[in-house]
Amino acid sequence: MNRSRSVTYFLAAGSAGLAFLMVKYPTVAVNASLQGLQLWWDKVFPALFPFFVLSELMIGFGVVTFAGVLMEPIMRPIFKVPGIGGFVFMMGLVSGFPAGARMTARLYEEKKLTKIEAERLSSFTNFSNPLFLFSVTAIGFFHQAVLGFVFALAHYIGNIGVGLIMRCYKPGKDKAADERLHHSVFSKALRSMHQERLKRYQPFGKALGDAVTSSVGILLTIGGFIALFSMINQLMIQIGVSALLAKTFGFLLGIAGFKPDLGTAAVPGIFELTIGVRQIGGWPAPLIERVVLASALLGFCGFSIQAQAVSILSQAGLSAKPFLIGRLFHAFFSGAAALFLYGFLHIDEKLKNETALAFSPRSDVLSGSASALGPWVTVSVLLIFIMILLKRTIGSPHQK
Repeated sequence: MNRSRSVTYFLAAGSAGLAFLMVKYPTVAVNASLQGLQLWWDKVFPALFPFFVLSELMIGFGVVTFAGVLMEPIMRPIFKVPGIGGFVFMMGLVSGFPAGARMTARLYEEKKLTKIEAERLSSFTNFSNPLFLFSVTAIGFFHQAVLGFVFALAHYIGNIGVGLIMRCYKPGKDKAADERLHHSVFSKALRSMHQERLKRYQPFGKALGDAVTSSVGILLTIGGFIALFSMINQLMIQIGVSALLAKTFGFLLGIAGFKPDLGTAAVPGIFELTIGVRQIGGWPAPLIERVVLASALLGFCGFSIQAQAVSILSQAGLSAKPFLIGRLFHAFFSGAAALFLYGFLHIDEKLKNETALAFSPRSDVLSGSASALGPWVTVSVLLIFIMILLKRTIGSPHQK
């Protein structure tokens, strides 16, 4: 806990100032919150819910333990985390934010990670969803499917770079690897998975219900953060803070050789990632500059997503400093990787030679179909969530 008086004064002034702005600009605040909630309702909830439930079930069935035993020889020497961190890395990569933080916190609470290992792991398992990188960013915002490979590779390389840097976090305090490799690591992993499932055994219906309720609880919190930071972004525009940040950011971009007015497009992404990446995608600037800046923003991931992960880590008693430092490194590494990959993959030549990508229209159709189904998925899951809670509430008196 930070006991500094200045922090207390800053937090008090910030919350009071935000409340004042909400009263002064009520229409802006309400509309921005509704836009954030619509984004959560249509896209975020349907995209993350299946992965959250699946991760909960995989923990209960011992799959996490299985992966941990298999990946111990890789994760320990490279990133100084147990092999189980490899499972978190892959689940974060597939699921998107804030699944990495969620899985890390859960494994720390299960005592499968030490505090230092969990904080270190949280710094480099924060990924954007692959569907967001390819379908939304590359096709939806930049209208070039081939850029999906640049965004994805730069994003993943950036996080690996963060992991290599953060392996130095609190050196000398690591738990020694106390397991020697057996002649058959795979057999050992299978035995460990079976033992873990027996230790956690509960009926499948109960396990599934717990996974649903736990996942929906986390997603409701995420929805609140998205609505909050969507509102903050619009209020900052009203009072001119965003314009000031745009000038400062534009000055730094000009020093780097980029068009200074790109700062205006990127600033909203500091608060809410999707808004910023969308504006950068349509901004009148050289494509390579927009790709590099969007990649850096995807690594930084915006205050909204950072707040979601910090909330999850804090509830588990973990420090958020490694995670926040990791976002700065991730932004730098991803931007640098995108700059290299853009030239290495000869993106300009490919775009000139390909007047139209054959699968782009189909991708747009699939993306549109997924968006149309999103609200129905959200409604269905919330109804199931309410039914599970009602059943447990009504049934609990009879169990006493």
